[in-house]
Amino acid sequence: MSLRLGDTAPNFTADTTEGEIDFHDWLGDGWGMLMSHPADFTPVCTTELGAVGGLQEQFAKRRVKAIVVSVDTVEDHKRWSSDIEETQGQAVNFPIIGDSDRKVAELYDMIHPNAGDTSTVRSVFIIDSNKKIRMTLTYPKSAGRNFDEILRVIDSLQLTDNYKVATPANWQDGDDVIVSPALSNEEAKKLFPAGWNELKPYLRMTRQPNK
Repeated sequence: MSLRLGDTAPNFTADTTEGEIDFHDWLGDGWGMLMSHPADFTPVCTTELGAVGGLQEQFAKRRVKAIVVSVDTVEDHKRWSSDIEETQGQAVNFPIIGDSDRKVAELYDMIHPNAGDTSTVRSVFIIDSNKKIRMTLTYPKSAGRNFDEILRVIDSLQLTDNYKVATPANWQDGDDVIVSPALSNEEAKKLFPAGWNELKPYLRMTRQPNK
């Protein structure tokens, strides 16, 4: 199944390290980050889950819940969690889905046989409060993910949902943003009374409106 931006995130029930969940119920009215990792007791994954644990405050500020899945069992996840805490100095403070039957992995197309085997690739799905998929990202198994970038994209999505702007290349929270090209200058004046810098008629830069 190929999932695209704007699709409703498929629902599922699954056993996790924090008990059985219905995914949509677990998300509630907030956002979610569903990410897969190839296997337990592997080096890159150990650093990634430690990184996510250390960023829980940052995710919570954005009303984002993190959840992780691999084709290993819940029992393996629980044993591995102690290794993560020992080596990364960070407890696993989010649920890990046991997916030994590959139900979730196949539902979200997380198994790419041409990547070498039948384990999950490093996929990330950002899901909004309407259960819509807003971002997808897939890394090769050898490269750990950049979670600062994932947080940056969440910031951009949440900003552009609320204001008629887009974010430029390498944008960080607090930087100038782009006035939506769909707005006429007259419409833009009402929304951005401080004005903008018009580099081209289609490229108008203005201060981030919620700062």
